[in-house]
Amino acid sequence: MATEHQDAAPDLNVPLLSDEKQMKLQDLEAPGNHVDIHTPGATSFFKTCFNGLNALSGVGILSIPYALASGGWLSLIFLFGIATAAFYSGLLIQRCMDADSNIRTYPDIGEHAFGNKGRLIVSVFMYIELYLVATGFLILEGDNLQKLFPNVDFEVAGLTVGGKQGFIIIVALIILPSVWLDNLSLLSYVSASGVIASAVILGSIIWTAVFDGIGFQQRGTLLNWDGIPTAVSLYAFCYCAHPVFPTLYTSMKKRHQFSNVLVICFVLCTISYASMAIFGYLMFGSDVQSQITLNLPTNKLSSRVAIYTTLVNPISKYALMVTPIVNATKTWFPFHCNKRFLSLFVGTTLMISTVLVALAVPFFSSLMSLVGAFLSITASIIIPCLCYLKISGTYQRFGCEMVAIGLIILMGVAVVIFGTYTSVMDIIGNL
Repeated sequence: MATEHQDAAPDLNVPLLSDEKQMKLQDLEAPGNHVDIHTPGATSFFKTCFNGLNALSGVGILSIPYALASGGWLSLIFLFGIATAAFYSGLLIQRCMDADSNIRTYPDIGEHAFGNKGRLIVSVFMYIELYLVATGFLILEGDNLQKLFPNVDFEVAGLTVGGKQGFIIIVALIILPSVWLDNLSLLSYVSASGVIASAVILGSIIWTAVFDGIGFQQRGTLLNWDGIPTAVSLYAFCYCAHPVFPTLYTSMKKRHQFSNVLVICFVLCTISYASMAIFGYLMFGSDVQSQITLNLPTNKLSSRVAIYTTLVNPISKYALMVTPIVNATKTWFPFHCNKRFLSLFVGTTLMISTVLVALAVPFFSSLMSLVGAFLSITASIIIPCLCYLKISGTYQRFGCEMVAIGLIILMGVAVVIFGTYTSVMDIIGNL
């Protein structure tokens, strides 16, 4: 895979907002345009915080009550533990970038630590995660549209297609033109509403409980050991923004403030996730579904606001998720191929493949648990720790830092093993 496309991958996932009078992100991230780590970027502290919050605010907030219901009240300890480990690994990414002025993207860190194999491993985990999250968007759309229109079936060429499956296909057709776009700047700003969307959904859920008669009556379970792997995996899925941290860092005017950005982003997002988990569990108890919007009464305005907000955001983000994969895939073809046709062909093929996976494995919580356990933990916690140990040489010196990082890696490996196994078994059982 060509380096230029690998370097571009993280930026497209979460767009950066910068001042008009300062350099544009496209200039900062132009292929082959290495940025000196000591040269000030374009983005202010406040806007970097906003971009960081947008990176960490995603569809995970919909499944966080289900995660708490799976593991019980004490599983919140794991939520705070994962948040702390993910915050620390974010700091390690900053230290890795400080070590070499040529490091500016996540794959660059892997390459600096472990050579071309490191770059390849980091890129593969990144692309698979993007692919499965995009697939999860389609499943989420199908689930929530079926919630709004429960008795709808589709008949195509004499074949009856179920409501959820039909909605997945329809949403895919609506999204497809956005995958063909060469300029994603408009979608980038639309998708930057992730922070607002999370706030609207949380507010709508609380309104439904307080004013629409549902209340906070459920007691819940203190601890459910059998559900801990699922809970931890879904918690980990909420903190999978690390591949974009290098882009956030290189874009800042005052890079020494990046640690403060991480503190603000992780504290606010963890409060948001914990609040949604607690409120959702108190509202619906063990009956809470894989997406809390599926529990809401559709005859209430607040519920419809939450569901509609849930539906809009993934539509704008799908193309941003798959474009890095499209760009990387295009590098496999000869240079003399028609670029426009190649983009249409690869984008359409990728869309069809995600639709097929969504139809074959339409289990949102199980798929996102798999992403969280196997991909998010690896990409957001284990890889930054390993790269830092190698780049800094800390692995050669036994001390408190080495012990702390070692414990985080062991915790991550345990989550990968048990969480991935549980998720795969759930998927097989549902099939």
